[in-house]
Amino acid sequence: MDSGSFDAYDVPADPQGTGHSPDGTARRVPGVPAPRALATEAVHAGRDDLARQGVHAPPIDLSTTYPSYDSRGEAARIDAFAADGAEPEGLPVYGRLGNPTVARFETALARLEGTESAVAFATGMAALSAVLLVRNAMGLRHVVAVRPLYGCSDHLLTAGLLGSEVTWVDPAGIADALRPDTGLVMVESPANPTLAELDLRALAHACGSVPLLADNTFATPVLQRPVEQGARLVLHSATKYLGGHGDVMGGVVACDEEFAGRLRQVRFATGGVLHPLAGYLLLRGLSTLPVRVRAASSNAAELAGRLAADPRVTRVHYPRIGGAMVAFEVAGDPHDVIAGVRLITPAVSLGSVDTLIQHPASISHRIVDANDRRGAGVSDRLLRLSAGLEDVEDLWADLDRALGTEPGPGRALREVSVANR
Repeated sequence: MDSGSFDAYDVPADPQGTGHSPDGTARRVPGVPAPRALATEAVHAGRDDLARQGVHAPPIDLSTTYPSYDSRGEAARIDAFAADGAEPEGLPVYGRLGNPTVARFETALARLEGTESAVAFATGMAALSAVLLVRNAMGLRHVVAVRPLYGCSDHLLTAGLLGSEVTWVDPAGIADALRPDTGLVMVESPANPTLAELDLRALAHACGSVPLLADNTFATPVLQRPVEQGARLVLHSATKYLGGHGDVMGGVVACDEEFAGRLRQVRFATGGVLHPLAGYLLLRGLSTLPVRVRAASSNAAELAGRLAADPRVTRVHYPRIGGAMVAFEVAGDPHDVIAGVRLITPAVSLGSVDTLIQHPASISHRIVDANDRRGAGVSDRLLRLSAGLEDVEDLWADLDRALGTEPGPGRALREVSVANR
């Protein structure tokens, strides 16, 4: 398009999120039961036993502790948990050790991501912290990471707050950056906030025996399942699309059962547990996840196309796999756009049923060094929009008004950059 740069790519091989390969066969992951279609799993996973119990909605177990007259049995179960972190058999013991409502959400998310297990935490940052602590405890403190990542993830690694050391590389430099004490390679695709995409399969190959952790918050299992491409750990800020309504915080790591056991031990020791009510809301959110992601993605694709044709916008980023996120750079002052929206909510976060917009350089990525931020493609004129479920014409009318009537002082620079491209 001659009116701007529009990073858009081909339609995904599984655009409907069926959980099947392009030839129609079910995708299989070793150690994981044969999947049902993703839409079916979203509704039924974690709830398969409800009808047999004579209930329709999952119960919310708010207990912090559980009575038992068998103290010897309790001791044996705690010893077993200390050995390998496996979920205790039988009745629960204590809320920090595990909760039945939260376990339902974990079961469902593992099914959607195609992994053996999943472990939930109070937030996405608590989940990432637990992963780092697991590897640190094994003497594997070095992390190789690719920018951009979510700003707080970047800060946690860069500042070494948990004793880790990070080497930032381009995707092609992963193999050369690995060391004997490398415990993790971390990437995000599509990346926050530029929506840059990575070849996860190639990256997993470059990692060798080092686990690849893929932050799948933006894509969700509706659009991609990183374990199918070789990632061993899948991270979500469940606060975003998994919850989907802007009213619950949580984080989760989908992985094999061995790693899950270590994560449970860290969660028990550090206390970053997910509240049962949050577990209930997240499980409920999963039931509509495919429908919400597809509807919001349709709005995002339409808005991305209109923004790319608009002379007030210099660049639009929209991922090849689709999704509900759009990033765009404006010719004028991005702060004026934030101040000018009325229907769209000017707020940090994403993945809600309503459309959100924010200026990453001021909020989500403010904590990242300015040079590192710009080097990762997060320009000072970049805006990040999370498309919701409103009528797209209403959304466009609000954006059109907020962008103003004139291209602004950046117009001449923009025309030069386009002419020289």
